[in-house]
Amino acid sequence: MPPLPHPAETQPTDAGTAAFRVAEGYKMPPVIGKRADFLAAARARRQPMPGFLLQARARDDNGPARIGFTCSKKVGNAVARNRAKRRLREVARLVMPDTARQGWDYVLVGRPVATATLDFAQLCQDFTRAMGKVHR
Repeated sequence: MPPLPHPAETQPTDAGTAAFRVAEGYKMPPVIGKRADFLAAARARRQPMPGFLLQARARDDNGPARIGFTCSKKVGNAVARNRAKRRLREVARLVMPDTARQGWDYVLVGRPVATATLDFAQLCQDFTRAMGKVHR
């Protein structure tokens, strides 16, 4: 059996690609856990995009940026909702280190059909654009 390649040999060399970030082990930002924080974000800024709705609010503290995810039953059955949330989590993990601001809460709301079927690269671009629009 041939030896397995060393992890450094398999990592992409282009630091701007999503594959590099996966190889580097970018961590998921802190997740919103309390219902009150979701409701506060729902009352704040909104940026609709084809694959999701972004809700964002500035908190009173200067802690790390936090993210929350939600998909209603309109998105589909449990399998469809979980798939949509997995895709949104990965988009946030890849894009938030470059675009999120300290002291902000973000909530990504999945859309029926679009969140699960839209091209992943398009979701990433949309999230980057939405973050820029929210922070204007």
